Amino acid sequence: MKKILYLLGILVILTGCDFVRTLSNTPTKKVEQFLSKYQTLDKVVTDDLDTVIAEETNFNSAQRTKYRDIIEGNYQKLNYQVKEEEIDGDNATVTVEIEVIDAYKIMKDAELYLSNNPDEFAENDEYSVSKFTDYRLDKLKEAKEKVKYTLELTLTKVDDEWFVDDLSQDDEDKINGMYQY
Repeated sequence: MKKILYLLGILVILTGCDFVRTLSNTPTKKVEQFLSKYQTLDKVVTDDLDTVIAEETNFNSAQRTKYRDIIEGNYQKLNYQVKEEEIDGDNATVTVEIEVIDAYKIMKDAELYLSNNPDEFAENDEYSVSKFTDYRLDKLKEAKEKVKYTLELTLTKVDDEWFVDDLSQDDEDKINGMYQY
């Protein structure tokens, strides 16, 4: 009798685990997991961010650190709502509305401010990239205004597992609030 109960218990556990895996293996769930990696600052996201920041030639060390903190804060403020899921065989599209800090507007306003006030960013009668970069970073840090974008994320099923496809540059820009609308 104990053996039968033991075997039934194992069967329930194995079936339950497979059921949970099946529930989390939908295109919508995979997109939710993907976007939550930004909100929770998953290592994959922060490693990608570090790579992008390292390639920025106009930043000094302090500016890199400040920019990283700003972007991480913006990722944590990212909100999203799944609108629609379409599955066609081993391909799927999940439509998501995201709300992010409007970094594009901040950058555009900073450029306009620079063109109207060039003397503020001069050092020894020359334009100072560093001074302007500090100004833009300060403005990004203060930013509160958000913008909504729609993402059409595509997924591919491989060996019965859904995977989010690589993002387009436009979708990356949207997640970073830098999409030029």
